[in-house]
Amino acid sequence: MKKLIALLTIAGFMTFGISNAVLAQQEENVPQTEQAAPAEEVAEAAAPVEEIVTTTMTEEEEEPTFHEVLKKQYIDGGWGYMTAVLVVLVLGMAISIERIIYLTLSTTNTKKLVADFEKALNEGGVEKAKELCRNTRGPVASIFYQGLLRYNDGLDEVEKAMISYGSVMNGNLSSGSSWITLCIALGPNLGFFGTVIGMVQAFDDIAAAGDISPTIVASGMKVALLTTVFGLITAMILQVAYNFILNKIENILNDMEDSTISFMDVLTEYARKK
Repeated sequence: MKKLIALLTIAGFMTFGISNAVLAQQEENVPQTEQAAPAEEVAEAAAPVEEIVTTTMTEEEEEPTFHEVLKKQYIDGGWGYMTAVLVVLVLGMAISIERIIYLTLSTTNTKKLVADFEKALNEGGVEKAKELCRNTRGPVASIFYQGLLRYNDGLDEVEKAMISYGSVMNGNLSSGSSWITLCIALGPNLGFFGTVIGMVQAFDDIAAAGDISPTIVASGMKVALLTTVFGLITAMILQVAYNFILNKIENILNDMEDSTISFMDVLTEYARKK
């Protein structure tokens, strides 16, 4: 719950910071007029030529950048609806990044762990094997440790403990994934909602003008569809992150199952020798 509250707080600050920055830049980019000083008669004759050169250079220099185009589309789409979609994107990415970091830290070289476990078990017994599992990060080592705690109760109890704790680890690995799927669904839905509202406003403009001119229809349709485009982009980005997370979870679970079988084989062989 603390992680969720922290993620919501971070997402809120990032979203409203971006929105305020966009609106601030829009206000700062108000064109400023320059006052021309009176010139001599000779300069006045050459003024048209200078104005043409200056206008040409200004048009070449003022080509919009990607950032300016993105800011313009954000404002044209309606900052309220676009901000709602942006909140979903930031929140979904925050949860995805947290999950990716957690799963990366949970990944363990299981083959090396099983080999080290067998060596420690043969050299120092169960206690040394426990120490090895305590000092190794990851869910696989934690499952091994829970099984070793029930070693004195028999191998059946060891296996039951590992299965039960494995279910707990599986839940921890999948935690937060449902929030990502929620953000994937909310992004396009909020975009469609903004589009519907934009279409209603476009028809209101047509009714107010009393004429179905191509200019009014085209401008209204463009503004209405921008929120849908942004919502679909949000869903695609989060879908890629979600599939990456599912792939990492699947790999970790496969390693857990394989290593658990190897663990039981090593422990059974050790019990026979004892």
